[in-house]
Amino acid sequence: MNNLDRAYSFVMKAHLTEEALDNAGRMTRRSVFHNQEELETLASISVLDERHVAAAREMAVVYVAIAAFENSVRELISRTLLEDKGEDWWSTSVSEKIRMLANQRMEEEVKVRWHSQRGQDPINFTMLPNLLNIIRQNFSQFEPFIHNIDWAAQIFDAIERSRNVIMHSGTLAKRDVARVGSLINDWSRQVAT
Repeated sequence: MNNLDRAYSFVMKAHLTEEALDNAGRMTRRSVFHNQEELETLASISVLDERHVAAAREMAVVYVAIAAFENSVRELISRTLLEDKGEDWWSTSVSEKIRMLANQRMEEEVKVRWHSQRGQDPINFTMLPNLLNIIRQNFSQFEPFIHNIDWAAQIFDAIERSRNVIMHSGTLAKRDVARVGSLINDWSRQVAT
């Protein structure tokens, strides 16, 4: 199969997947929340201390950037390894330790049936450092667009440090926010496929 055939196959699979998800009743962000006001009412923002709300709102933008970065890395890994290794890429290309940790998180979430789940795919339960480890374990597949694993590790390490502050209700300094933005921009420009 040549590169054009692979590209066509990948695009068709993606299109069919999107169509199947839509037909199965996939909920989009727009279908879940009609507007910001409704979301704030559901989350009881009005009963919280405005100082804390204001600080959290500032960091919400950073959360969006980091969450989108993480999910784009998950998608890059899934897409690249699916194309190169086939549908069983998770079991053949990811270390047992990473698979075990993801499976443990999945099993824990299944026990709490009353709450939304992260997803159905084990990669959704894989933390940022282990996403880098998956890339490292399969670097020959990622080298054409990453080129240097140490460069990628520096990006992941710095973003994870900021991620941990945000995810534990902290506030980043502007220089840290700018660093996150710069690193995400560098990563996106480098891995654009």
